[in-house]
Amino acid sequence: MKKHFMKLSLVALAFATILATSCGKDDDVDNNDEHAAVVAEQFVDHTVAPTYTALADATERLADQLAELRANPNEGLMREACATFLEARAWWEKSEAFLFGAAGDFGIDPHIDSWPLAETEFNNLMNSPLVLQSLDGDEGDVNAGLNLGNNLLGFHGIEYILFQNGQPKSVASLEEKHLIYIAAVAGDLRNRCYQLEVGWLGEQAPQSHIDKLDEVELAYTVAGSDLSYGENMKRAGRAGSIYSSRMAAVIAMAQGCSDIADEVGSSKIYAAWHGEDITYIESPYSYMSITDFTNNIISIQNVWLGGIEGERSTGRSLRQFVADIDADLAAKVDAAIELALTKIAEMPAPFSLHYSDAKNGEAVEACAELSEVFGEVIDALRIN
Repeated sequence: MKKHFMKLSLVALAFATILATSCGKDDDVDNNDEHAAVVAEQFVDHTVAPTYTALADATERLADQLAELRANPNEGLMREACATFLEARAWWEKSEAFLFGAAGDFGIDPHIDSWPLAETEFNNLMNSPLVLQSLDGDEGDVNAGLNLGNNLLGFHGIEYILFQNGQPKSVASLEEKHLIYIAAVAGDLRNRCYQLEVGWLGEQAPQSHIDKLDEVELAYTVAGSDLSYGENMKRAGRAGSIYSSRMAAVIAMAQGCSDIADEVGSSKIYAAWHGEDITYIESPYSYMSITDFTNNIISIQNVWLGGIEGERSTGRSLRQFVADIDADLAAKVDAAIELALTKIAEMPAPFSLHYSDAKNGEAVEACAELSEVFGEVIDALRIN
């Protein structure tokens, strides 16, 4: 009798252990799912939203300043516009870890950030009175966006007019046709940055920005729905979202970081450093290439730490999410980000004049390591 009771007790204990283990796994899944939702919300509200809001505001000011410069050329306004350009440029580069979503779906990245400038086409444009006439007026921004190629638009078209050898040009060196061109291109740049802002923030964006997009007929919701890209990510795992699960949204964040780290190293630095294409240098007129590279890594850091500087929340960050899964891996990411920032800072400036320096190769390797470690993060997320 005693023997039989012991057998029953062992069976009951085994069953209870299995049940507890099963519940533990389910709890882990539930906890991960809830934490993923928190991480995605933090990313949208404290990384994407403030970055695109600052970008939209800066490009709006730039468009206004260049329109005023067109009407009243003067050195003070020229310097002011150059400073605003660099501010806007910094915010754009700090957004490149999340080129998925609106930036990719609407083709905004190549539209506003293609290089090198097509100088032959630019010279042809400058010699075309009809094209210049179409750019000079209330619809100049729309005509620029519709009729000029990507290599004549965006940041680098404006940079080409405003800067030379790392310094602002004098307004006296510019002709009226140059001022017509940059005023129109800046208007289109502003519109596209509104598209990023409204695309992610939806109704939380300024109504005037929404109205402008409606006026120029630029889309800003996720295809096939009325959702903003921010709402789409926050709804991950629910009907209507393009993300099948909350974890899929977090993986997209990590993938964006991996992608831009790879691009900085294997393309932005490598192409000129390795001699594949010495004309493929970003921001060659303002000499801001290394600043661009640094800001790209900062964009990764902002995603990783759960917000732009001043808006971060450790417990709601991608870093904390990964640390809860694998603390050593999280520390490895920390080290890789710092190494990439250090090696880029050690590159001799300006990159346009020192693109073949050996230090650039060290930055290439550091960026490759950063991209690879985010690949490890993605693998860890997929199995949890």
